[in-house]
Amino acid sequence: MDKFGKSQTVTRFEDPRLLKGEGRYVDDIAPDGALFAFFLRSPIAHAKITTLDTSDARAADGVHLVLTAADLEDAGVRLNLAAALVKNRDGSKGAAPARPILAKDRICFVGEAVALVVAETLHQARDAAELIEFDYEELEPALALAEGGPEIHPEAPGNLAYDWAMGDEAATDAAFANAAHTVSLDVGDNRIIVNSMEPRGMYADWSDGRLHVCYNGQGVWGLKTRLAKHLGLTEEQVHVTTPDVGGGFGMKGFTYPEHYAVAQAARQLAKPVRWMSDRTEAMLTDNGGRDLTSVAELAFDADYKITGYRVNNISNLGAYNSEFAQNIQSVLFSKVLTGAYDIPTAFLATKGVFTNTVPIDAYRGAGRPEAIYVLERVMDHAARVLGIDPWDLRRRNLIPADAFPYRTVSDQLYDVGDFHRVLARVQDVADVTGFEARKKASEANGKLRGLGLCYYIESILGDPTEGAKIEFCEDGTVNLYVGTQSNGQGHETVYAQFLADQSGIPVEHIRIIQGDSDLIAKGGGTGGSRSVTIQSAATLVTVEETIRAFTPFIAGEMGVGEEAVRFDDGTFRAEGSNQSPTLMEAAELARAKGREDLLVHQAEYELEGRSYPNGAHVAEVEIDPETGVTEVVKYSVTDDFGNLMNPMLAEGQVHGGIVQGIGQAINERVVYDEDGQLLTATFMDYAVPRAREIPQITFTTEPVPSTANALGMKGCGEAGTVGALAAVTNGVLDALWARGVRHVDMPFTPNRVWSMIEEAAGAAG
Repeated sequence: MDKFGKSQTVTRFEDPRLLKGEGRYVDDIAPDGALFAFFLRSPIAHAKITTLDTSDARAADGVHLVLTAADLEDAGVRLNLAAALVKNRDGSKGAAPARPILAKDRICFVGEAVALVVAETLHQARDAAELIEFDYEELEPALALAEGGPEIHPEAPGNLAYDWAMGDEAATDAAFANAAHTVSLDVGDNRIIVNSMEPRGMYADWSDGRLHVCYNGQGVWGLKTRLAKHLGLTEEQVHVTTPDVGGGFGMKGFTYPEHYAVAQAARQLAKPVRWMSDRTEAMLTDNGGRDLTSVAELAFDADYKITGYRVNNISNLGAYNSEFAQNIQSVLFSKVLTGAYDIPTAFLATKGVFTNTVPIDAYRGAGRPEAIYVLERVMDHAARVLGIDPWDLRRRNLIPADAFPYRTVSDQLYDVGDFHRVLARVQDVADVTGFEARKKASEANGKLRGLGLCYYIESILGDPTEGAKIEFCEDGTVNLYVGTQSNGQGHETVYAQFLADQSGIPVEHIRIIQGDSDLIAKGGGTGGSRSVTIQSAATLVTVEETIRAFTPFIAGEMGVGEEAVRFDDGTFRAEGSNQSPTLMEAAELARAKGREDLLVHQAEYELEGRSYPNGAHVAEVEIDPETGVTEVVKYSVTDDFGNLMNPMLAEGQVHGGIVQGIGQAINERVVYDEDGQLLTATFMDYAVPRAREIPQITFTTEPVPSTANALGMKGCGEAGTVGALAAVTNGVLDALWARGVRHVDMPFTPNRVWSMIEEAAGAAG
């Protein structure tokens, strides 16, 4: 049996069901007769609440319940949501302003939930919400990505959420003082709206003293624990499930005020209550992503080797701390601070500020795309300023293969890598030598063409421990219980494929059970590109435990000693016996013999360390200087994901990540006006990438198996986004350089690009 799987491209088992409209999403499976929830939301960004009278709404037709912050507190609900805090440079904790489930006394962003109305129909709930007398004293909003401005929270003077730093500041300053060359670049990273295909939604029910919450998230156990805490229940009283999920991307990895308010409504009414956000509601209230600016500086010696790296960034947290927000542009940013380069000293100083906008949290990559974007932008800038080929500058500074394991200045242990090999491969795959000919062809058509390079490295995150359970069922099927949660990545396929490969169980007999806190005692959920690596490792040790448990039983049935039995190619074998039962046959025999103890097996696995996927992206862009329209016309990527279990699924994940990266680089940008109103709250105003805007993506791999897990794998779920931002942006600058443009920032919408060209022409004139 091949310990590392057969790396077969198996088409997704779940696709026929999903493509035929047979998916079971949360809004499809709400109980018959469930009441409808609707949230009254703030129409302004910053105010004191002066009046909140719900009496008319409570008396409206069809209304069963109206909840406000005061009602939640009267019911004993813990009102304020908690969040992880970082330590400031002075050792104190980051600011922790109260974030209520429903607004209390103040409102801090457009869309903040003020009251919940539950009625027999959605129309009745919406109509009743309009009867709520809601008045307020407007306050000036704080919207600038800077300290100071109108105070939002007394717990955060100057609106400063945290002031965090990492590295050796004195040594880094000395490296710059002694450098032969230094460069500096201001880098903006635009805010995005995640816009998962399926918006957030849920239903809740209270029955027999237990709360059942079904929601479309990235794991059931965090919500289970928090619901128990806030609603004053024991964890045994809370049952959380997750059905099919139409995309998460980090945004659905956290709890939201709606989860608690709807759950409490169901408990008070002892009736099921359902809620599904519409698209504009999602745009107003889903956690946003990115939104920071950085000043990045590199110091070089006379041979253009990096001697120091310094970054100062400031990030927008929105109106409140979301659950993990303070860690994104600080701790997670630092994990890949120095990227794939041999940088001896570095320093990162980062501040987070509150503004009167929707909160920010993890979005595909969570801090790592932001860090790599900054580093690869300043590397490209350095190459231009110093007059060096950008490929050569990177080669001079990449960590050599013989330096692994390599510990970075941010204390990350890169276990393996061959970055030079990966870079050489993508240069060939992207046909870089043919670029000049393609550029001339574009020029003949009146277009500008640029080539952009990004070398990225990723750090796999999340809970390092995961379990699996294998259950042999009476009907001849096998259940595999997993602690991760598919959001559309193909887990049903890859987990069944791996179990079949390791155990010999026919793949068509395997069912993947996920997303049920009653059936699965604990799990780490999905996030940080952890799922396939750690879940497969947990399945592997569970298979090994299953085989160990069956071996004495099978030895007895074969009439041989236990030590004579081996499991190979999906069957038990022994010298001197003509029997060779499969694992499925062994389970049937055990059931017939009354050995129920052999029909369920479970085990847990803990990763020995993080894995570090890495790779190189090459984007070619074409720009029409007359209109500013920018297109990505050629895209090549070579990744090192270690051992691949299903190459097709890995490639699909890379494609999806690249598309989201291209979307942020070319189309996507959140815009608030001076009053804090979201101007990009529909797809008429917020542009996500369309299929016609995406080129064919050439995907190749140069695997170096990880030593940090039993399967030699490296996660791939977020890698595409981590590399795409800088590759596209560097390509745009390369295209515009001949027109005198010396600085660009995403997104490259037609008007912005046309304006860059015109401003450069005006300056030259």
